[in-house]
Amino acid sequence: MTDERDTAVIVAVEGIDGSGKGTQAKRLAEAMTAGGVNVELMSFPRYGETFFGRRVGDFLNGRFGELSELDPFLVSLLYSGDRYESREVILEKCRSAELVIFDRYVPSNIAHQTAKVALENRQELREWIEHIEYEIFRLPRPDRVILLDTPVDVSQELIDRKEKRTYTDQAKDLQESNVAYMQKVRDAYKSLADQNDCWSLINVVDDGGLRSLGAIAADVFSIAQSVLGRPVQQVT
Repeated sequence: MTDERDTAVIVAVEGIDGSGKGTQAKRLAEAMTAGGVNVELMSFPRYGETFFGRRVGDFLNGRFGELSELDPFLVSLLYSGDRYESREVILEKCRSAELVIFDRYVPSNIAHQTAKVALENRQELREWIEHIEYEIFRLPRPDRVILLDTPVDVSQELIDRKEKRTYTDQAKDLQESNVAYMQKVRDAYKSLADQNDCWSLINVVDDGGLRSLGAIAADVFSIAQSVLGRPVQQVT
């Protein structure tokens, strides 16, 4: 089944918590806009804007129990429901813009939920999520997924620097506080990147340590420009 967007190119910026997704998605939107591209930027979950977004916030606050107590097949529906409620907003952005950038999208749901199940069950769960989001809810598929690959120890340090979030009063939410789980999510993301040609992996850390925001942003811009299919002047 084909999606209903018109001509917009969709780029999803992904990575574990603390990888800088929001920062890089915003920088990409600003750089592309400065270069004359009509851009729309959207972030998920939409914690305070949809019913399911608020329920995702409840989940991350531990309202429904610990990670090990909750069926990831069912948890995935909270995130899928958030996007379904946002479907008309998504499609309108796709109709009005040349480039739509998502700070987390369907791949985030896949990585986080498949990280909770045994390896032999991951394909089934991935197909479950993709069928619901792309086929039943008819959400548009991304043209490119940019993975900001970040070691968990580095991401934990970066999470500690975050400002207070709207959905939780805690320094780290249910998922962020579970380091072992975060490592599984990172592994799940890298596996997805290896399996899909439309994914591009960017290393947030190199031999010299944490790379600068500008260096990472340049890589993100280059990938997005290649998918856009035309040169865009990068204004400095």
